[in-house]
Amino acid sequence: MAERKSPVVTLTPSPTLDRTYFVKDLVEGGVNRAERVGEELAGKGINVSRGLQLVNMAAPGVIPIGNADPGVLKRTGSSFLVPLWVDGTLRVSTTVVEYDGPTTKINEHPRPLYERDWKSVIDLTERTVRDYGAKWLVVAGAHPEIVETGKVIDLQPLFDRMKALGVRVILDTSGPALRYWAQKGSATIMKPNSHELSECVSKDLNTIGDVIDAARELNNWGVDCVMASLGIDGIVAVTKTHAIHAFTQPVKVINTVGAGDSTIAGFLAAIANEESDASAYGVGFDVAKGIASAVQWGAAKVQQPTSGLQSIENLVEATVELIPDRSRPLGEPAKAKG
Repeated sequence: MAERKSPVVTLTPSPTLDRTYFVKDLVEGGVNRAERVGEELAGKGINVSRGLQLVNMAAPGVIPIGNADPGVLKRTGSSFLVPLWVDGTLRVSTTVVEYDGPTTKINEHPRPLYERDWKSVIDLTERTVRDYGAKWLVVAGAHPEIVETGKVIDLQPLFDRMKALGVRVILDTSGPALRYWAQKGSATIMKPNSHELSECVSKDLNTIGDVIDAARELNNWGVDCVMASLGIDGIVAVTKTHAIHAFTQPVKVINTVGAGDSTIAGFLAAIANEESDASAYGVGFDVAKGIASAVQWGAAKVQQPTSGLQSIENLVEATVELIPDRSRPLGEPAKAKG
């Protein structure tokens, strides 16, 4: 059997079965007929793994998954996943895509995990990282609660094990978890969108300069690199020593679900196999090259109907500013809550 190797492993703590309904002229409060229905096993880490397979990277994805539907991996073409089967059902996320209209998504609450199962997930993740010789771990998506305590899962034991192995961690989360783990400074990269970043630092974001200043707060807490995804304004990546802005020309948007996951996949596709350079942007990897690829993959994703990226053909050109224009207004300003 061929040796299994991959520079990237992902963990999706709360996977979901994504059902997407494509409709014309949606009537709110009325009966609508779907022209087409898609089904795929998804979740943020899964979407990253699926995207990386487009560049022939194995990118195995660890998931705890309910055993009530044992055929779901085969049915959804998800053989790249590394499952920990747990008692229960798989949550379902429903997306309604209106042609030439908005996308509506309804997510079920994450299924809680028993403490023993979460410990087994950590063990399985470490074993998978070791088996594949991975240099990057992506932890992405919602954080389920622990049945016995009612508290959300604790990622610190996982971060500690990755640090001991010299593995960099990308954490993509939101809400209170974003601020909590940013202040812990345990992740190498965090990838908030503008609204999540605004909420995290309790400040309005109206310009590229505001985004840079907000991201620097996370740097000061210990996060090596903040990749702030800004929708039509691309991505601003900020380290303690550098700020870089990458963006593409506007594209036709069909479905924005999964765009952030595609940017992470694009970032890793560009830099995960490269040797570390301790001097690169103060963090040891080529941030500019990574986010240039990230915005290209993100632009490709929003032009596609499914929640997972299906193709990276005909990528649009990316513009990278090593000295961003701090005064540039955001196309979608973010207002802090409260």
